[in-house]
Amino acid sequence: MGSNSGATERSMKYILVTGGVISGVGKGIISSSLGVILKSHGYRVSAIKIDPYINIDAGTFSPHEHGEVYVLDDGGEVDLDLGNYERFLGVRLTRDNNITTGKIYKQVIDRERLGSYLGKTVQVIPHITDAIMEWVARVAKIPVDNSGKQPHICIIELGGTVGDIEGMPFAEAFRQFQFRVQSHNFFNVHVSLVPEPKSTGEQKTKPTQNGVRELRTSGLSPDLVVCRSETALTASTKAKLSMFCQVTPEQVIDVHDVTNIYHVPLVLYNQNVLKIIEERLKLHEISDHCRAQMTTSIEHWRNLANICDRFHETVRIALVGKYVQLEDAYTSVIKALKHAAIHVNRKLIIDFINSEDLEENHRSEKPANYYKAWSQLTSAEGVLVPGGFGERGIEGKITACKWAREHNIPFLGICLGMQCAAIEFARNVCGINGANSTEFSKNLVGKEQQIVIDMPEHSPEEGRGMGATMRLGRRTSVFLTTHSKLYALYDSKQSISERHRHRYEVNPALVPMLARKGLHFVGMGVDEGSNNLTVIDEVRRTDSSSALLKLAADNVAFKDQTIADLLDKIDELCHKGGTGTDRTAVRMEIVELKNHPYFVGVQFHPEYLSSPMKPSPPFLGLLLGASKQLDGFLNGTRVPSPMTLLGGSMSSAMIIPRAKSSSSSTEELSPLSKTAP
Repeated sequence: MGSNSGATERSMKYILVTGGVISGVGKGIISSSLGVILKSHGYRVSAIKIDPYINIDAGTFSPHEHGEVYVLDDGGEVDLDLGNYERFLGVRLTRDNNITTGKIYKQVIDRERLGSYLGKTVQVIPHITDAIMEWVARVAKIPVDNSGKQPHICIIELGGTVGDIEGMPFAEAFRQFQFRVQSHNFFNVHVSLVPEPKSTGEQKTKPTQNGVRELRTSGLSPDLVVCRSETALTASTKAKLSMFCQVTPEQVIDVHDVTNIYHVPLVLYNQNVLKIIEERLKLHEISDHCRAQMTTSIEHWRNLANICDRFHETVRIALVGKYVQLEDAYTSVIKALKHAAIHVNRKLIIDFINSEDLEENHRSEKPANYYKAWSQLTSAEGVLVPGGFGERGIEGKITACKWAREHNIPFLGICLGMQCAAIEFARNVCGINGANSTEFSKNLVGKEQQIVIDMPEHSPEEGRGMGATMRLGRRTSVFLTTHSKLYALYDSKQSISERHRHRYEVNPALVPMLARKGLHFVGMGVDEGSNNLTVIDEVRRTDSSSALLKLAADNVAFKDQTIADLLDKIDELCHKGGTGTDRTAVRMEIVELKNHPYFVGVQFHPEYLSSPMKPSPPFLGLLLGASKQLDGFLNGTRVPSPMTLLGGSMSSAMIIPRAKSSSSSTEELSPLSKTAP
């Protein structure tokens, strides 16, 4: 596992983050920001998110109810807060880093069925609580960064609020856990809301007092009380909280609303949170060694936070989706856009457009919505169509693809967005009336109408249900040509690895026809036989996918290819794709439209691997195109780094190498939101 030799359970340090008063108070942001502070001082940090719901994972959640489903390298469908941790800390987590009540109870019940409890009566205490403690202790030690070493500290976020009935087994588990690992290895951060009613203009401390009292009732005592508020806490408010919450004034931490989310680690750091944690957890034993290993510093975040407040030129992107009523449904997409905006020196403006409002029937049924949506679409400098499921709003997404294609507007389609672009092209360029996806129409007339088809090996099986049945996790895609904008944006790498979450794909049997009309499928993926990233069933691979792998290894042939060679290669690779009913040989991963400033579709979800320091290439391309900087970028011109303008030490990290090719928002962001960088 790569852990330090001689490491024991007691050598690990644990920071438990709990919440009071209301859910969504900002525990995820606080947890991530604590990790930033610790990591910036050389400590190796891991994170665990506990969700007390009975679902096994987040895979079957509605975006309207729970927001985005975040996908990890191993295919785990998890809470969006794990995306916060990965973006902040630069780590790669596993599905086991997300604990749910469903997972714990399933594990205990499975053990009971195997007779592991020797005939004892299985109860919440000790069996459920023991299972929780064992899970945390095991996962906390798993290396999550490039060092391959055991983390020093694991930050554990307990979802919901203290006192919730579904969270009680977890609270009891941590009451016991603090004694198991000893007090100097356990630290509790309690995040609470300090409201400021407009009617009085006075900061109210009673909700936090009650929340801390509830926390103590469960057997836990806060080492820090982090107070979320609209404005900075007054001295009298801090003194009152200190007295009634039984902590020193230094342990009352003020986290008020800030202009952008990157300020939050700095707000914590400036109140000596690091010193408090180091003293309480006795980190001085390893602090000198950790500081010697530092590769970054808190100044990186200070520069980043300042930069995001200084942009003046804007770039406007239309996000055409089905779940725009809840921005959390597109958390990673929004963050990826903001990351790219930083690197193109622009203040980002996102117009959220409900794809249904673009449909023709809304002209008469909801004219106000219809004309507003079209006004936003036609004034946008770039168009993004993200993923989704189901037929509702699909025609609006297809219409948005058509607008961007016909009017040379920079466009990025992700997952379903790419599929909609292919359907639109088939209808309006190839002349295939009724072209569609089998997801939306099971009775398409003629094989040529089946532009998008399902993947039988990833469809729900009888008796198994819907959960975890898609093509999930990190997979490899291979560029077929250097004649690709995205190839240059990926730093001229012939193969790339991105995360996936889909059950339908563009039909390989029809790809040669689309390609010869100008929709070039410049990147493809191999046909894996398993969702396990470490296992590839060689026997089930076809000749076409083997040829794709050979192409990836043949650098000479790759670099000498012309567009004609690309079309021939597409014909060869897709030949064994069948008619849409057979198992396909290769996956259609990347598409680019010929003779368009930037019209890109990707089957994977590039937003999952984007970060402030390293924006996702497809998103960077969209923002470069929308801000009229793409041509210079592709011709080898570097975009001036905003970090250089500030004299920041992160400037070298902010400039991504450019390769020649042949072809954030500063609105006030409140940590009350569940989202983070």
